[in-house]
Amino acid sequence: MSIKNIFALVLVVLITIVIMQNTDEAWFTILFVKKSVSKLAVMTAIALAAFVLGVLVGRPKNKKYNISEHYDELHAGEDKNTLSDEDRDYISRD
Repeated sequence: MSIKNIFALVLVVLITIVIMQNTDEAWFTILFVKKSVSKLAVMTAIALAAFVLGVLVGRPKNKKYNISEHYDELHAGEDKNTLSDEDRDYISRD
C-alpha cells in the first residue's frame, strides 16, 4: 500500500469514529429555519460535501495542447528570417 492509501484509510477511520461519537440531537439554524437535527447526519453531510468538492477541485484537466499551434500563435509577429550574415556563412560551408 502506498502512503497516500494509508493516509486516506486512517483519515476515513478517524472521521468515522468522530461521527459515530456524536449521535445526539442538536439545534441547527439552516437558512433562517431552526431545526433539531442529529449531529451524525450533519457531520456526515459535511464530510461527503467536502469529499465531493475535493474530488472536483483536485481532478486533472483533460485539455490537450497542440504545441505547434501554441508556438505559431506565440511567435506569429516575429520575422522568420532571423539569421545573421555570420550564421548564413557558417551554415553554407561544406
